[in-house]
Amino acid sequence: MRIVYNIAGLYRPSGMEKILTDKANWLAGHGYDVTIITTEQKGRPDAFPLDGRISRLDLAIGYEDNNGGSLLNKLIHYPLKQYRHRRRLSRDLMDIKPDITVSTFCNEQGFLPGIQDGSLKVLELHFSRHKRVQYGRKGLWGLVDRLRSAGEVRQVRRFDRFVTLTRQDMAEWGDIPGITCIPNGIHLEDIVPGTHDSKTVIAVGRYAYQKGLDRLIDAWKIVSDQLGPEHGWRLRLLGEGELRGSLQQQIDRLGLSGSVELCGTVRDMPSEYRQAALLALSSHYEGLPMALIEAQAYGVPAVSFDSQCGPREVIVDERTGRLVPEGDVEALAQAILELIQDPEKRRRMGEEAASLANRFDFEAIMKQWDKLFRQDEDPAAR
Repeated sequence: MRIVYNIAGLYRPSGMEKILTDKANWLAGHGYDVTIITTEQKGRPDAFPLDGRISRLDLAIGYEDNNGGSLLNKLIHYPLKQYRHRRRLSRDLMDIKPDITVSTFCNEQGFLPGIQDGSLKVLELHFSRHKRVQYGRKGLWGLVDRLRSAGEVRQVRRFDRFVTLTRQDMAEWGDIPGITCIPNGIHLEDIVPGTHDSKTVIAVGRYAYQKGLDRLIDAWKIVSDQLGPEHGWRLRLLGEGELRGSLQQQIDRLGLSGSVELCGTVRDMPSEYRQAALLALSSHYEGLPMALIEAQAYGVPAVSFDSQCGPREVIVDERTGRLVPEGDVEALAQAILELIQDPEKRRRMGEEAASLANRFDFEAIMKQWDKLFRQDEDPAAR
């Protein structure tokens, strides 16, 4: 069976890129002929190892060249880039003749169902239904976000299959034909338990608006003040991104440079999880946060805003951590403080987290994808 994945690029060491790499590798090892088509790779190396049997094509569209530009700049350049994208992708799909073509919601979702190459069109969403509105942008940008969010419902309906990460998000989309829910998975066989005995709280994610790390730093100021001087606890922010400078300024302004560290991209994440006492998630929105799933597998309790979507489907009945109201920085601080001051509660939550991790076993998740793809293997069944 031939399958084509569409994604902006595989050069970022981020969750979506890691998940797609893992899925493609599994499919290539289970008899699928896999091709990954990108628009922004530009010869950059992949962030994660890709099976040598997987074919690669980069269309060199350059959507990201306009990131950070004005609304007018995007309005001028986006239609031409969409035209080039559709033309080049149509050409390649006609050559490859895939059985299944998958969009990861990276600029091709508006026109992919209209390409008559004979393949089943599948859309997989790595964020939440309302992610554009949750950008929090004002003025013309805010209007554009709302209009695009409304238009995406029409786009989604044109696909043969639509896959969300959480049941909460699936409900937000309403009555969409072919909708189903398949969460992300983790390789449980690779997990080596740790001691979790360091006085360290970690946060994992890009230094970007979505992850709300400025809110976490504000919460840490409250935690640090209540713990008192020389408390010895550290907050490690593991990631990279465009907000590094402003986050560092915030850390310095609040006098937290002795206990908060911007660590940049960390390659040895297992060691971070094995040592961490606690994970904090402060995102404005998520799809299904891999950081929570990975922490759970390593037996690390978590504290998170109850943002859409995902945290509530990982932190079950607060047996594996604490959920606090979205945006309530004081509540986030108090939940972190509670678990810092109660090591026995942390231990119990960590054990419960590890026992529930099999809900996200990668092999079981991939069997769900295989079933979804195989049910349409007979063209007569489409």
